[in-house]
Amino acid sequence: MLNIAKIKNGVVIDHIKAGQGIKIFNWLGLDKTDDMAAFVINAESPTMGRKDIIKIDNTIAISFDVLGLIDPNITVNIIENEEIREKIRLRLPERVENILRCKNPRCITSTESYIPHIFHLENAGLRAYRCEYCDEIRFASSAL
Repeated sequence: MLNIAKIKNGVVIDHIKAGQGIKIFNWLGLDKTDDMAAFVINAESPTMGRKDIIKIDNTIAISFDVLGLIDPNITVNIIENEEIREKIRLRLPERVENILRCKNPRCITSTESYIPHIFHLENAGLRAYRCEYCDEIRFASSAL
């Protein structure tokens, strides 16, 4: 069994669907950081079978909306003095801005670059979002 040391102060992103962790690792820019970070792929999980885990030995700012779009089952643990201070359970956000992009060439966001791409959750089961301006449907799986 692989053993990764505890972190003193930082963040653990857990319960990532196996194979999705690399998206999060890259999005957070952890390949370019000076902070110690551990990326575990295909860790055994009694509830998920396999999962990915990211441990960061530093407190960093994370957009929970983006993580929720990637996988609403992710758990973010905030660690202080080697103890979990806060456990954040993610969910699909009701509204996202400038994360998904509208692909409709007739949408106002295609011609006016200053207008934010705003989407509203249309169908949680399908993870489908509707563009605020043209009603184009995008899926959360296209985030990142």
